[in-house]
Amino acid sequence: MILLLSLDTKLLKYAELAVKVGVNIQKDQYLYISCSTDNLKLAQIITKIAYKNGAKQVFVDISDDEIVRARYEGAPKDSFDFFPPWKVQEREWLAEHGAAFLSISSQNPDLLKGIERDRIMTFQKASGQALANYYQWLQADKFSWSVIAAPSKAWAAKVFPHLPEEQQIDALWEAIFAATRIDVENSVEAWHAHDQELHSKADYLNAKQFKSLHYTAPGTDLTIELPPHHVWAGGSSISTQGQTFMANMPTEEIFTAPLRTGVNGYVTSTKPLSYGGNIIDNFTLTFKDGRIIDVKAEQGQEILASLIETDEGAHYLGEIALVPHKSPISQSNLLFYNTLFDENASNHLAIGSAYAFCIEGGKEMTTEELSAHGLNQSLTHVDFMIGSSNMNIDGITQDDQIDPIFRNGNWAF
Repeated sequence: MILLLSLDTKLLKYAELAVKVGVNIQKDQYLYISCSTDNLKLAQIITKIAYKNGAKQVFVDISDDEIVRARYEGAPKDSFDFFPPWKVQEREWLAEHGAAFLSISSQNPDLLKGIERDRIMTFQKASGQALANYYQWLQADKFSWSVIAAPSKAWAAKVFPHLPEEQQIDALWEAIFAATRIDVENSVEAWHAHDQELHSKADYLNAKQFKSLHYTAPGTDLTIELPPHHVWAGGSSISTQGQTFMANMPTEEIFTAPLRTGVNGYVTSTKPLSYGGNIIDNFTLTFKDGRIIDVKAEQGQEILASLIETDEGAHYLGEIALVPHKSPISQSNLLFYNTLFDENASNHLAIGSAYAFCIEGGKEMTTEELSAHGLNQSLTHVDFMIGSSNMNIDGITQDDQIDPIFRNGNWAF
């Protein structure tokens, strides 16, 4: 049943969901929140709820789009290879002491439009190198973490350019609430039921242990091999400390890691990719033995090429994710220009690093052991959307039988 609630009531429900289901805060646990000046009100509500639910201390890291833009426009070019060591120490110390991490996404998709490419890519690489340990721990579920979203004025204008300015933020809030099941009577129960459905799909695919997947659609003919003992995941995760959490809210995906050297063919994007404050659109990647060997994009080609040059691992894939075309976000017919939402409206792949838990025993493996089992390593991990109502996916069994997984963009089982 859809409820008619005030914005303040929905914000409270959203904040409770982030605390109780997203990071699932525990008694005497630290909480680290990253947010922008656009969503301070939500951060304040989340902080209060976190303390009510036992948080030991809440740390809030605040950014501002105008200040970020000012740096890229005015700072010396040789300053972009610096990432503050105290920020690295803060995250690593908190991670080592069992903190939970919550990110509130609201960045303007065009924030860095027109900025010199080298400045963007130099800082992306510097931050990736500085936070390498933190991201490796995150991808191995060493702690609970979650990403949610809140509108900013610029983001709302990008999603709803046809609405009067005074209505845009409210419209984006309503779209976020619908995608995260806030407008139903019991959001927490609704999320638990959704979580069970996602896990049932993952269980089916894990039992199959397909040798490879074959994707076909207009502009796409791609075969992806899967590593032995791969693990499909979806919905909630469990940290190495035994804490259940929901990494992305919303989430509609079932995902695993490809065999690093087992991707062949070509794939074409179906939605724009917002990366580094720029839009990359209508692009095709060609693979041979796992490696990207050709890149074509109608918009943002230089940014995409620079992303792939981040390091050697950025020439390979680290994630394959299945999302039905009939998912709620897809059916909304909205383009969010935000990966958190757009990836949950479409099958997608990720350039860069793989999640350690996507192979049996991976959470306990070193990076060298993960590589030996066929999982990709990189400083980056960037999702891009490839799904549509025209996409078919076949699973190839170990004895070369073909099982349909997707037909016309939706589950075939």
